[in-house]
Amino acid sequence: MVSKMKFVLGFGGASVAALLVAGSGYTMEKPDPKEYPYVPSLLQYEKSAAEFTPPATCGECHPQQYEEWTGSLHALAFKDPIYQGELNKAVKAVGHDIARQCEGCHTPAGVVTGEIKGSGISGLSDVAINGVSCDMCHSVSGHTGWQTPYHQPENGSLILSPGKDTPTGPVLTKFGPYKPKDGCGDGFHACVEQPLHKKAELCANCHQVNHYETHTPIESTYTEWKDSPYGVHGIACQDCHMVDFDTFLRSADTMKKPERGEYRHFFNGANFLIYSLTEQAAKKAGDAELAANVHKKYEMAVARLQAAADLEVSPVYRDKKLAEIKVRVRNIRAGHKLPTSLTNIRQIWLEMTVKDLDGKVIMTTGTVDAKSGALPAEARLFNSDGMGEGFHLSHDPWEIVSFGRQDAIPPKGYKEVYYGVSAPQAKGPLVVDIKLRYRQAEQEIAHTLLGAVPKDMDLAAIYGLTSMPDLPIVDMVSKSVKINPAL
Repeated sequence: MVSKMKFVLGFGGASVAALLVAGSGYTMEKPDPKEYPYVPSLLQYEKSAAEFTPPATCGECHPQQYEEWTGSLHALAFKDPIYQGELNKAVKAVGHDIARQCEGCHTPAGVVTGEIKGSGISGLSDVAINGVSCDMCHSVSGHTGWQTPYHQPENGSLILSPGKDTPTGPVLTKFGPYKPKDGCGDGFHACVEQPLHKKAELCANCHQVNHYETHTPIESTYTEWKDSPYGVHGIACQDCHMVDFDTFLRSADTMKKPERGEYRHFFNGANFLIYSLTEQAAKKAGDAELAANVHKKYEMAVARLQAAADLEVSPVYRDKKLAEIKVRVRNIRAGHKLPTSLTNIRQIWLEMTVKDLDGKVIMTTGTVDAKSGALPAEARLFNSDGMGEGFHLSHDPWEIVSFGRQDAIPPKGYKEVYYGVSAPQAKGPLVVDIKLRYRQAEQEIAHTLLGAVPKDMDLAAIYGLTSMPDLPIVDMVSKSVKINPAL
């Protein structure tokens, strides 16, 4: 089999820019520790006697929002065993002062209150262990994006203001996207309108992540969105990730913003693996309600993945004989690249089998090894390759200072792959069975991270894992196409 890839779009501009800047000898301005005391996390904390509110307390007056948030990616941000394994590795590799960059977004209150001193989940308050809970977003009074090295929200550049001191004692303050009604907060807290909560710049603070030393963009979800048709039309993160599935489809297809009553606190995304693990943990703990809740979120994540992309398959003939099969992979509904976040870890690839009329296999590619879970070397991947100092391949985010390959698919854009096919004597029509497949990470990497969880996370006791699991794979698109071997 002879095959080649046609790159319709080249390297992401941010990574190229970073390399050019490095080559010119320019040094990126570093954040001032006096202004950012939790550096490399860029959190700021307006401390007062007002404390952060546990999510269960919020749920007493906001039961629907609490149920939607429970089991969400935000709720699980710090407890996620994959994250805990990565954090534990980071602390051992570069120390807690550097790993705090991760903690600043995975448990902001835990960082600014000093509770979090590394990996592990033992002995933490409800506010710290519940990661990005109600009060993490609703205590955000602003951000310092313009003061950051790239002059945009990044690396947790949020200002947390859970309340203020008054002559009569501390007053809790909660910020939200709309003008508060009379009686808002019912005497428990004050309500303040904050337009930031309607904008992508709120999310950008933790979904635009740059290397702590070189400032290389490692996760570029915000800038991917900002430079996309979604950013141009004002369809923000909230318009797709804080709505139900049908509203998400409408936002992506029509570029129409949801109505006020359509927003939800699902924070749903592609990380179906943590939903799956959390469902296992809930069942093991006998919590049927949580298991059912998380299972719905799992189904929603899978449905979004399966709605995000499409495939177009067409033959290429030379001298009236089939020479190649062209596959166009389209990102039709993700407002950022496919995949996004840690694109060097995520895996989206094509699996294809071509058979003749008698069922004889002419070619096959992209099939996962049943024993190791590895992909074949020739698999067509749509992700990236991160590189450390000396331009060696690296997966660990604290090491990545550049990218050797950027093949994620841009919003409303596409990538094209060409497969060489030689079957002059084959009986036609040929049947092309093709899938676009997704998993959170390469199996070996996921097993490494799960194996690195801190001692207080017993995978057998919490999740019922007595051996390393096979990572689930979602088929985003499956198609069967007939092609004539000759004209």
